[in-house]
Amino acid sequence: MRTLSTPSPALICPPNLPGFQNGRGSSTSSSSVTGETVAMVHSPPPTRLTHPLIRLASRPQKEQASIDRLPDHSVVRIFSFLPTNQLCRCARVCRRWYNLAWDPRLWRTIRLTGETINVDRALKVLTRRLCQDTPNVCLMLETVTVSGCRRLTDRGLYTIAQCCPELRRLEVSGCYNISNEAVFDVVSLCPNLEHLDVSGCSKVTCISLTREASIKLSPLHGKQISIRYLDMTDCFVLEDEGLHTIAAHCTQLTHLYLRRCVRLTDEGLRYLVIYCASIKELSVSDCRFVSDFGLREIAKLESRLRYLSIAHCGRVTDVGIRYVAKYCSKLRYLNARGCEGITDHGVEYLAKNCTKLKSLDIGKCPLVSDTGLECLALNCFNLKRLSLKSCESITGQGLQIVAANCFDLQTLNVQDCEVSVEALRFVKRHCKRCVIEHTNPAFF
Repeated sequence: MRTLSTPSPALICPPNLPGFQNGRGSSTSSSSVTGETVAMVHSPPPTRLTHPLIRLASRPQKEQASIDRLPDHSVVRIFSFLPTNQLCRCARVCRRWYNLAWDPRLWRTIRLTGETINVDRALKVLTRRLCQDTPNVCLMLETVTVSGCRRLTDRGLYTIAQCCPELRRLEVSGCYNISNEAVFDVVSLCPNLEHLDVSGCSKVTCISLTREASIKLSPLHGKQISIRYLDMTDCFVLEDEGLHTIAAHCTQLTHLYLRRCVRLTDEGLRYLVIYCASIKELSVSDCRFVSDFGLREIAKLESRLRYLSIAHCGRVTDVGIRYVAKYCSKLRYLNARGCEGITDHGVEYLAKNCTKLKSLDIGKCPLVSDTGLECLALNCFNLKRLSLKSCESITGQGLQIVAANCFDLQTLNVQDCEVSVEALRFVKRHCKRCVIEHTNPAFF
C-alpha cells in the first residue's frame, strides 16, 4: 500500500533552469555538478500547515481551477499523453496530482531524452518508486525509450533488466556507451523482450544468451531470444561472425535493420537466412560488401519477404534483382537507390514478377530509362511511391506512361531529372493525390 511519506522522483530536469527550481526558485537538486540533469527526489506535496497556536488570517477562497473540477479518470487520461519528465513534474503540484501521477496505468512506458540527463540515476530512482508495491520487481513497465541519452551506461540498463521482467520494448538508439554486456543482461533477464533498438550503439557487436559471443546455441539448449524487431543501424563494428551469433539466438526475427553495418558481407546474410526464416523486412543499405551473391541468399526468404532495402550497395546488379524478383513475388517495398549496376532489364524482371509492388526507389540508377518505366507502369498498377531522383535517362514520356497507368500514385520524386513542365502537369492531372518532388522552377 502506498504511503504518503514515500519519496518520489518528482522531477527529471536540469537543476540550473530557472523555471524548474522547486517551483519558487530554491534549488532542490541532489547533484552538485553544474548543468547536470538528474532525477530529483521529493516527498509528496504537503498539506496546508496548521497548528493550535497559530491562526492564519482568513482569506477569501480562490476560485477552483478548471482542471480541478475534472474527475480522476479524466486527469489520468490527460497525464497519459505526457512524457516521463513532465509526468514527474505534475507529481509536485498537489497531493491529488501526486497520487494520480503514480497511477500504475501511466507507467507502462518510460521515455527519457536529452544529452545531459543522468539516465542511470533517473532509471534507478524511477524503478525504485515503481517497485514500491511489488518489492524489487516492476511488473507494469513494458516499454523503455532512452534514445539519444549519451550518458546512459551498462549500469542503467542493468537496473532495467533486474527490475523489469515484463519489458517488451527497449529503445537505446544513439547511446554509444552501451556494450554487449548490457545487452546480455537485458535479453537474459527480460524473456518477453520483442523490440530492441540499439542503432548507433557502436560497441554492440553481438546479441546472445551467452556471455561468450563465440558460443552458439544448439536446439538442445531449449532457449531462444524472443526478439522479433531488431535495429542495429550504424553498429559499425558488427561483423559476419556477430551476425551469425545473433541469427542463431534470435530465430524469431521478422524485422531486421542493418543499415551502414559496413563490415558485413554476403557470408553474414547466408547465416541469417539459415536461422531466421521468418524475416519480413530487411535492410542492408550502405553495406558496401553485399553483392548479387548476398541477394541470392536473401531470395531464399521467398514470399515471406515484403520489405527490402539495398540502397547504395554498389556491387548489386540486374543478376541480384532477378534472384529477388523470381522468388520474392510478394515484395511490397524495394529501395535500390544508388545501385548503379541496375538497368532496364532488372526493372523489367522486377515489374513482371513483383506485381504487388507499392513502393520503389531506383534513384541514382543512371542506366534505367523510359523503357524500364513503361514495363513498370504496365505491370505494377498498385504503385504508390516512386523515386527516380537523378535518373539521367528518364524523360517526360516515361513519366506520362506511369501516370496514365498508376492512378494511385501518391509520391513521385523526379529531382535532378530532365523532365518538362508539361510532363509534370500531365502527372498532376492523372494522379490528383500525387505529391511531386522536383527541381523544375517553372512548375508549381
